[in-house]
Amino acid sequence: MTFNEVEVEILGLIEKDSRISMETIAKMVNKSEQEVEAIIRKFEELNVIVEYNSIINWRKVDGHEGVTAMIDVKVAPKRGVGFDAIAERIYRYPEVKSVYLMSGAYDLSVVIEGKSMSEVGNFVSDKLSTLDSVLSTTTHFVLKKYKHDGTIFDHGEEDKRIVVSP
Repeated sequence: MTFNEVEVEILGLIEKDSRISMETIAKMVNKSEQEVEAIIRKFEELNVIVEYNSIINWRKVDGHEGVTAMIDVKVAPKRGVGFDAIAERIYRYPEVKSVYLMSGAYDLSVVIEGKSMSEVGNFVSDKLSTLDSVLSTTTHFVLKKYKHDGTIFDHGEEDKRIVVSP
């Protein structure tokens, strides 16, 4: 699909902040609010705007930290459907947050979330590894999230020490 410069600019603004007001967008792209609303409605109908999301720093919510794992999956693709069929089987699990077809040593990258490392381990051993097309998996646990989708989580404390020079 081809869109004009203003439409692409609107997409960029919404991607950066999905809570931005129609009024603000209209001022930034020099269009009326009604024109902006019509453009956004078109994007939603065409499934260009798929969903509006919030990024939550769960580490700051006691008792809700959870565990995120990135799993590299090597699969044997099926004739006629390639990787699509196995990717669809995997992304239908509620624990799965993302599935990507990758280049390199592994075919799929799967991001899952669980309440504990044990829960993630059970998902990998009981559900993911047992699928017919799955040949092998490698699981990586996220220890700390510094930046996600362009959002920096912890800016950290500035070094407030006084510089001492000889």
